[in-house]
Amino acid sequence: MLPLMPSFAPLRKALILTLCAALPLMAAEPKAASQTNELTLRECIARALDKNFNLKLQSYDSANALESLALSQSDFDPNFTLTTSKSVNQADVATTTLTGTRSENLSTRIGVSQKISTGATLNLSSSLDRSATNNTFATLNPAYDADVTLSISQPLLKNAGSTVNRAAIERAEIGLEIANLNYRGRVLQLVSDTESAYYNLVFAREQLKVRKSSFELAEKLYSENKTRKNTGVATDLDVLQAEVGVETARRNVLLAEQAVSNAEDGLLNLIGQFEFDSTLGEVSMSMSNNFAPSFDVSYQLARDNQPDYLAASNALKQLEIDVAAAKRNRLPSLDLGGAVGYNSRDSSASSAIDRLPNGDGYAWQVDLSLKIPWGMRSEKARYNTALNYLRRQETRVRQIEQDLTVQVRSAVRSVETNQASVEISHKATELSAKQYELEKARFDAGLSTSRRVLEAQDDLETARVAELQARVNLRTAAAELQRLDGSSLAYYNISLDDQMVSAK
Repeated sequence: MLPLMPSFAPLRKALILTLCAALPLMAAEPKAASQTNELTLRECIARALDKNFNLKLQSYDSANALESLALSQSDFDPNFTLTTSKSVNQADVATTTLTGTRSENLSTRIGVSQKISTGATLNLSSSLDRSATNNTFATLNPAYDADVTLSISQPLLKNAGSTVNRAAIERAEIGLEIANLNYRGRVLQLVSDTESAYYNLVFAREQLKVRKSSFELAEKLYSENKTRKNTGVATDLDVLQAEVGVETARRNVLLAEQAVSNAEDGLLNLIGQFEFDSTLGEVSMSMSNNFAPSFDVSYQLARDNQPDYLAASNALKQLEIDVAAAKRNRLPSLDLGGAVGYNSRDSSASSAIDRLPNGDGYAWQVDLSLKIPWGMRSEKARYNTALNYLRRQETRVRQIEQDLTVQVRSAVRSVETNQASVEISHKATELSAKQYELEKARFDAGLSTSRRVLEAQDDLETARVAELQARVNLRTAAAELQRLDGSSLAYYNISLDDQMVSAK
C-alpha cells in the first residue's frame, strides 16, 4: 500500500476542492458571490411586489371594494331636484263673435331630499307658479302662487331603523376589509412563491455544477483508462464503461442546463413582465439552519394574521348583518307620512315669495299606510335563507380553523424533519466523497475496476444533489410556515400601508 500514498493525497485534495466548488452553500461561497453581480432574495421579492401580474389583478378587486362602499353610502346623499313646465290652454267657441278663454301657466319647483339612517326620507321643496288668462273676471292677472313644503316619510316596522338601512354600508365596509385581507394573502403567497422559485434556481444552478464536476471526473477516468489500455493494464471493456460514463454525465449536464433555464424562467415570471431575455445574477443560500419552529407560537400568529381565516371571520360578520336586517324585515309594512307647508298668492313673484312666512295660507297632511302580505312567506323565507348562510359560514370558519391547525402542525414538522435531513444528507455526502476517494485509489493501484469507480462517482453525485435538495426543502418549508403565520412580511420588512385601500 505504500506506493499508493503519493497519488492518494493529491486526489483527496482535488476531490475536496471539487466538492466545495459544487456546493456553494459552504461558508466560503458568499464571499465569492459578493464579487459578482449577486441577485438577493430580498431584491427578487421587491421586484415581485412591484411587477407581479397576480398582485396587480388583486389590487383592482380592492379598488372595486372601495367603489362598492361609496356606492352603498350614496343612498344617503342629498338629492337635488329642479322641474319647470309651461302649459297653454285655448278654449274653443261656437261663434266667431266670441273669444275663447285662453290661459297660460308656468310652474317651477326646486327641492332637496335626504334619506337618514332610521329609514325616513326628508323632503324640502318650494315652487313658484305663474298663471295668466284673457278672462276679464280674474282677480289677479297674472297671478303668482308660491309655496314651501317640508315632508317626511318614516317606516315604523319593516325597513325601519339603522339595522336595516345601514346594512349595505356596514357590509361594504367589511367587504373592503376582506379585499385588503385578500391582497395581504396574495402578497404572502407571492413572497412564498418567490422564495420557492429563488431556491429552485439555487438548486438548479448548484446541481449543474455538480453535474459538470461529475462530467469532468468521468472524462478524466476515460482518459486514464485509454492510457492504461495502451500500457496493457486495462481492457477494452474498461474503456467502454468509462466512455459510457462520460456520455451519461454529458446527458445529465444537458438535463441540468434545461432545469436551470426553466428555473430562471419560473423566477422571472414572478418578478417581472416579459423580461425573459434578462440575465439573472448570482444566487446563493446561506448555510444557517437556525430554525426553531413552535406550533403554539406559529398557530397563534396564524389565527391573528392569516388572511384566509380573517377574511372568513369578516364574511361571518357580513352574514350576521344580513340576518339582523332580515329579522327586522319579517314585520309588516307600516309607514307614517307627514307634510306641512305655507302658500301665498299675489300679483307679482316677489310679493308672493315675501308673503310666505307671514301669510295666512298653510297646509298640512298626515297619513298612515299598512301593508301585510298574506302569510309573510317571502319575508320568512329571506330570513331563513340568511340564517342558513350564517350557519354555513360558521361551519366554514370552524373548518378553516381546523385546516389551519393541520397546516401549521404539518409545516412545523416539515421544518423539523428537513433540519434533520440536511444534517444527515451532509454526512452522507462526506461519506460518499471518502468512498469515492478510496475506490479511485484502489483503481489507481489496480485493485478495482472502472465500473466500481463509476458507481462510486454516481453515489457521490447523488449524495451531493440530495444535500442540495435537502437544503432547498428546508428553506421552502420555512417559507411555507412563514406564509401561514404571516411572519414573512415582518421578516422582509414589507409594509402594505401604501397598497391597502381605505375609506376616505
